[in-house]
Amino acid sequence: MPTPKRNIRYMPFTYKMMIPYLILVLLTDVFIGYISYTMLIQSRTELAETNIRTAMEQTRNNLKYQLDEIQRMSDTFFGSQAFQRALQTKGDLLEQYLTMLDEIVPPMQAPLQLYGNDIRLIVYAANGDLTFIQGDNMTEEIKDSDYYLLPFPEISDKEWYKELQRTGKDNLWMQVETDQSLENISHIRKLVTFSDYKTVIGYIRIATRLNDLLGDFSTFPVEEGVVLRLLDETSGTNLYQRGGADGHVSEQSFLVLRESVPETGFVIETLVPYSYLAKDAGRLRSAIITVCAISFLVMAVIGFFVARLSGRKMKRIVTFLRSFQEDNFQKRLRFSGNDEFVQIADAYNIMASNIQELIRSVYVQGIQKKQAELEALQAQINPHFLYNTLSTISSLANLGETRKVTGMVSGLAKFYRLSLNQGNVYIPLAKELEQIETYLEIQRIKYADAFTVYFDIEPEIKDYRVIKLILQPFVENIFKHAWFGEQIAIRIAGRQAGACIELKVIDNGIGMRPETVDKLLVGPVQSDSYGLKNVDDRIKLRYGDEYGIQIGSVYGGGTTVLIRLPADAGGLADSDEA
Repeated sequence: MPTPKRNIRYMPFTYKMMIPYLILVLLTDVFIGYISYTMLIQSRTELAETNIRTAMEQTRNNLKYQLDEIQRMSDTFFGSQAFQRALQTKGDLLEQYLTMLDEIVPPMQAPLQLYGNDIRLIVYAANGDLTFIQGDNMTEEIKDSDYYLLPFPEISDKEWYKELQRTGKDNLWMQVETDQSLENISHIRKLVTFSDYKTVIGYIRIATRLNDLLGDFSTFPVEEGVVLRLLDETSGTNLYQRGGADGHVSEQSFLVLRESVPETGFVIETLVPYSYLAKDAGRLRSAIITVCAISFLVMAVIGFFVARLSGRKMKRIVTFLRSFQEDNFQKRLRFSGNDEFVQIADAYNIMASNIQELIRSVYVQGIQKKQAELEALQAQINPHFLYNTLSTISSLANLGETRKVTGMVSGLAKFYRLSLNQGNVYIPLAKELEQIETYLEIQRIKYADAFTVYFDIEPEIKDYRVIKLILQPFVENIFKHAWFGEQIAIRIAGRQAGACIELKVIDNGIGMRPETVDKLLVGPVQSDSYGLKNVDDRIKLRYGDEYGIQIGSVYGGGTTVLIRLPADAGGLADSDEA
């Protein structure tokens, strides 16, 4: 399409950028010596704080991930019916021993192999008949992963167990027994039966080292006075501390940073000495003097910023071109001003509009062509049946069968009244079936009682609309090609299968050889497959290539034709015509 020419005088973009660039150089020369020291000290402080915060976030994520892994491990034991039944098993020693080997030990060994760090997995079982397993000494540091199966009395007199009984808490993290002295923490959960979710069959305890949970401490320079703590915010307990000479520090001379661990009640707290934040002041002062003395470095830095400003518009252009590459032609590029970027934007917008219009034009033409092909195919099928029927009427008239001629003419009129359907493409399936019955009435005049027809149609699909004349050609082909012997049976079935309607026309005629079936719906229309190919083409044009006709046949054993249609394409019988 013609586009108006913009009579605007353009100014090169690089010329415009020189003005702020020169001003920036001047201001840098005047103020750099005055403000650089203060800014760099502040930057160093912020950088140190940012590094500590980043390390804390990483530590939090690592801690949360491993706590979640142990929680999932606990959930597995809690939700395992097989493990629960094994813990409740009663019987002789051999049965107990086999249960231990097959159903208790393997589930306890598996998580030890999958979890990345060393842990202690302890199950306190209420069933005293079990064979108990004593692992490593739990008063010593965790060096390797180990599992334990201990009797319930082991904890019945422990303070932490009494506390759980008193408060009713469950599925929680806490330090029990030697955990605090060994810098460990335990996840404790009650195991109950699936039968009533009340009867306690034991407790599971998973102990792990806090060093493993908190990860590498190289980013926390404790040798320079930085202190790392893990606090239980609910109880205010200090669960773990790294740094601090005597374990106690005064927070007045520290910057206190806190990071909460979601869904745990734990808080990671880091105390950073202010002296550590400002320790590089002398070195930064020397660096500033050097930078100010070497002017070309200042110019290089300024040039970098100028390049960044120039690159913003280029980045936007690239973004729009990528969108254009992904067939998104609706976006338009806009720049203010009168430089080369505005010219690029104008050219881009014109090109996108022209391509969008071209695509729309081609799309409309394609739709029109498709509609014309559809209507042409629709028109082809009716004359074919008319030729055959008129030939039969002529033969009957020559034989003087006046009553049969009258019946066939009446049936033919009714058939074409249903076929025309007032010019509508879609017809209710019930009307299509009525048309088949009309066709069969015409054939009964010719063949008398030589054929039998059975209808098996789900009532729910009779109100759905389908394109007309999709069943009659297949019934007609039965009379034309499938007749074998003196009698033939025809079954017409229909059902809804998911989002599709499946119609079947089945006969017990002579059938077809495989090579004949392969040729019916492939390649140019042949005279013997005229109606079949036509119906398949019409269905694919209307609904798409995933729908259409499938033919299965056994030579000497009959033929089945499957017609697949979408259930919602034509709507229900009371909807508007397509």
